[in-house]
Amino acid sequence: MQSREVIVQTDGKRGVYSLTDACAGFLNDVASRRDGLLHVFVPHATAGLVVMELGSGSEQDLMEALDRLLPRDDRWVHRHGPRGHGADHLVPLLAASSVSVPVLQGRMALGTWQSIALVDANAEKTARQVRLSFVPA
Repeated sequence: MQSREVIVQTDGKRGVYSLTDACAGFLNDVASRRDGLLHVFVPHATAGLVVMELGSGSEQDLMEALDRLLPRDDRWVHRHGPRGHGADHLVPLLAASSVSVPVLQGRMALGTWQSIALVDANAEKTARQVRLSFVPA
């Protein structure tokens, strides 16, 4: 298995951040036309990962859906940080901390409109770590 950490600069902005290019670059360096699995992991309690279409407005739709499902108010038992931060800790229930994608001939076997993205609901953080791992077949 080969692994690499990448840092996603969020500049303290809540949102959806594409990891697709970073994943493709990593596989270009380590997979060399091999088959296997790409595993992507985010070691944070207030962020998650999704495979979805990006660039069509879906990012805004996702963040608005999260805010409807997990209102940013003071109802949460977990109350440290700014108003609504307790909701941030529930994001991994909807956007898992890891995803695995098949790799065929050194390339991700994603659908035409699929991308891999980090979902970060926590405006307190300015950067996020993401661990990329390639497991050859």
